[in-house]
Amino acid sequence: MITVDFTRLNIGSGHRVLDIGCGEGRHMAAACRQPGTCCVGGDYGYDNLVSTRNKLAFHQALDDLACSSFSLSRMDVTCLPFGDNSFDAVICSEVLEHIPDDDQAVSELVRILKPGRILAVSVPRFWPEKICWMLSDDYTATPGGHVRIYCKKDLKAKFCAKNMVLTGSHAAHSIHTPLWWLKCLTGPDRTDVPLVNLYHRLLVWDMMEKPRITAFMDHLLNPVLGKSLVLYFKKV
Repeated sequence: MITVDFTRLNIGSGHRVLDIGCGEGRHMAAACRQPGTCCVGGDYGYDNLVSTRNKLAFHQALDDLACSSFSLSRMDVTCLPFGDNSFDAVICSEVLEHIPDDDQAVSELVRILKPGRILAVSVPRFWPEKICWMLSDDYTATPGGHVRIYCKKDLKAKFCAKNMVLTGSHAAHSIHTPLWWLKCLTGPDRTDVPLVNLYHRLLVWDMMEKPRITAFMDHLLNPVLGKSLVLYFKKV
């Protein structure tokens, strides 16, 4: 499930790309499909890095990667182990809502990006996320879970105050929003709710088969129901 639009990142051969908070490797795998790139994946969770490694190994076996090299490392977004102006593109997807000191994280993301290059940031969109918080106290009680809700203007202001310019934005994953509302309504950690399980199977089928009808519905509903907000910034 790719949240970021890679065509907006202007990635070329020889570019260094960082996916910070790479999770299970969805954007890392996509970055490694860009020809000639040097890709770095970082995450605070060791298990996430293992999942990313396994995903990349799977795509390697399929000869599905076009990058010149890739590496994975455990790292903290508030203290990144790279010099200033180190990367040609940075992806930070669904990370900042977990970070208590998000101002420091924003400073680090800007610091390591080269001038004139693009940073892609995604966070849960305000009103779908707000409904999740209203439906379930357990949704935010999980250790390492969401600690805040962003509205677009506030997130934009955080980055623009750091010498960044917003170049574009969009919403994503509208068809995933009802699943999270159902999970919050019935209990985020429950696995015995038939309707939730059925909807989850539908989403897995959609991700695996990529039918045109669900892609069309997702695109049509994103302006209203999009679960994620994606912002693209250029470093001045």
